[in-house]
Amino acid sequence: MSGIPLGVLDLVPVASGSTAAEALKNSIDLARRTEEFGYARYWFAEHHLNPGVAGTSPAVVLALTASATSTIRIGSGAVQLGHRTALSTVEEFGLIDALHPGRLDLGLGRSAGPPARRRPTTGEGADEPAPPPVQATPVVGGYTPNGLRIPDRFSFAHLLGHPRVALQQKLLSLPGAQPQDYSEQVDDVLALLRGEYRTPEGVEAHAVPGEGADVQVWVLGSSGGVSAETAGRNGLRFAANYHVSPATVLEAAEGYRAAFKPSAELDRPYVTVSADVVVAEDDATARELATGYAPWVRSIRTAEGAIPYPTPAEARALPWSEEDDELVADRVETQFVGSARTVADHLERLQEATDADELLITTITHRHADRVRSYRLLAQEWQRRG
Repeated sequence: MSGIPLGVLDLVPVASGSTAAEALKNSIDLARRTEEFGYARYWFAEHHLNPGVAGTSPAVVLALTASATSTIRIGSGAVQLGHRTALSTVEEFGLIDALHPGRLDLGLGRSAGPPARRRPTTGEGADEPAPPPVQATPVVGGYTPNGLRIPDRFSFAHLLGHPRVALQQKLLSLPGAQPQDYSEQVDDVLALLRGEYRTPEGVEAHAVPGEGADVQVWVLGSSGGVSAETAGRNGLRFAANYHVSPATVLEAAEGYRAAFKPSAELDRPYVTVSADVVVAEDDATARELATGYAPWVRSIRTAEGAIPYPTPAEARALPWSEEDDELVADRVETQFVGSARTVADHLERLQEATDADELLITTITHRHADRVRSYRLLAQEWQRRG
């Protein structure tokens, strides 16, 4: 089981007392190191207006990282299509692929726009029914049969209408612009990559560079909704987010598989699942290194924006309440923290419960050296089991 590939998901975290420039240098160094450790992929996330996260533009950071590495696949996890066009996305990744062919993953996500409209998953119109939902892996008392924690769903209702959320959407969108339907936008990305884009009037568009780029297209999603359906309908690879939305990871993976149709790129469903982990020489040391995680998640879920990642001492000095515990409980309960053996056991349960083809590991610690060591120790244990 442990023979499946591991990848890296990097938010380019800024540690307290540090700078965005140092965070970028650390991430490029981590990409080099994880390439040496044997990780299969290195993806950069996209986040905005977060003081503690410097990964605002995956394409820019990928261009820098591509020149610093040679074999590891690199990609976006994910480009947020809600505030960009299909053409700009294809051109950006086409530029990188032109100099680093065959190594690029284009991960697509939804953000900064209104809810996407569901579209049929069969046929060209609305007449044919969507595939029936598959039976989910049973969850009893918050656990799957093999012991994977599946917490209650977290609601973001408290952030609806929040001024900082509204500000982000305003700054990421041109005045009066209407985001394109997500499924249609993914279709446009694929058509531009394949050189098949046509307007209804038959006018062609050819992205240079971009057309014919040797990239793997992925869709990232947190539920069995539009993202999973879009990935499945197009026969694309799919990334399910356990580290962001652990309550819905089973739904996401199963919804994708139910909607999947073979494509020229893929003849069967292919899934990677993300997990947030911290590994150290022993469980106690790992728990100490992960002390800052709860206040860091709290800052995101209150729309404050991710704070610079605190030291354990700084985290313990922050005010904390029972309401804060409830706000972050699902994320803290599903972060895998401990020795390499402890964390690898958790990852095996995650892989078994989701039937994942790969796992995507994200790790944040205050000290860069601790983050590098976490990935190294995990890789060594994973390879030993494989």
